[in-house]
Formats: sequence, structure tokens, C-alpha cells
Amino acid sequence: MKSKIILILSISFIVFMIFLLFFYLIKGDSSRWQVALGGVLISALPIFLLFTKVNPFPISLIVGYYIFLFSSLFLGSIEDFYNRFKWWDAVLHFYKGIFMGFVGISLYKLFIATRIQARISKWIIFLFVLSISVNATVLWEVYEFLGDLTFTHTMQSGGNTDTMYDIILGMISGLLTAIYSMKRREKL
Repeated sequence: MKSKIILILSISFIVFMIFLLFFYLIKGDSSRWQVALGGVLISALPIFLLFTKVNPFPISLIVGYYIFLFSSLFLGSIEDFYNRFKWWDAVLHFYKGIFMGFVGISLYKLFIATRIQARISKWIIFLFVLSISVNATVLWEVYEFLGDLTFTHTMQSGGNTDTMYDIILGMISGLLTAIYSMKRREKL
């Protein structure tokens, strides 16, 4: 059932992005068709989970991934929410920090055997989840910087201030998820 849901979500989003790719390619809108092309590529990532022996990610996390893609690629970039709503970028960076924290929880459950999990210090879980979230935030900012350097010049429109706000939001939301994981250690 899990595989079927992943396949349906992935194919649906890929078809949606391919439609947008051709629509904006025909219109000659180079900025938007490039975003759609990127969307085609990254929306296919969950399909690779179908080829793994163990998929550590719950369906809720996969759905959360597509919510983020839809919100950032389609609403944010293609529908211009980043410029129309100044708070849009902040909300997505906050969401991404929480999302990546839950990716960290899933990876913890994958890497640490169930019989050992009760003996792991709650602080180790806290640090692991926080580290995953903060590292993802930093890597996202590197992606924005390189994207501006080579393609769009709009990803870091606020320069250093925008970058620092984004990192702070990612850290705060990652911290909240790390606290959650530490407090709920037995029920992870």
C-alpha cells in the first residue's frame, strides 16, 4: 500500500510539472519552465524509495515532501508567492526545518536497532535531529546562493539578511522538532 501511494503521488506531481514545463516552454517563459524542469527531477526522488529494501519514511513524511514541493516550486516560484507575500519564504523555511527534523527521526529509527533505542541518551537523539535539520537549512542556503550565482538572481533577494533569517527559522523549527523527539523518545 505504501509503495502504491508513493507511486501515485510521484507520478501525479511529475505529470503536473511536465504540463507546466511544456506550457511555459511554449510561452517562452524561461524562468518558469526551468522551475518546472527542476520540479520534474526532484518530484521523482521518492520513486527511488521503491527500490530500497527498507523505506524508513512514513507516508505522512512523503506527503509532507510533496506539500513542500508544491508550496515552494508551484506557489512560491511559478505563482510568485515569494514576491506577492513577504512572509511566504519564512513560512517555508520554518516548515522545512520541521520536515527535516522528522526526516532525522526516521533516519534515527532506521540506523538504530529497536532493541538499542531505549538505551540511547535522549540528548543524542536531540543532537541528531537538530543536526539533520540545521544541516539541511545550511545546504538549502548554499543551493539558493549557487542558484542566484548561475541562474535566477532572485533566490536570495534580501542578501545576507535573508540568508540569516532563513537559517534562524530553520534552526528554531529544527530545535522544536529536536525537543519533541527528545521528549517522545520512547514513542518514536
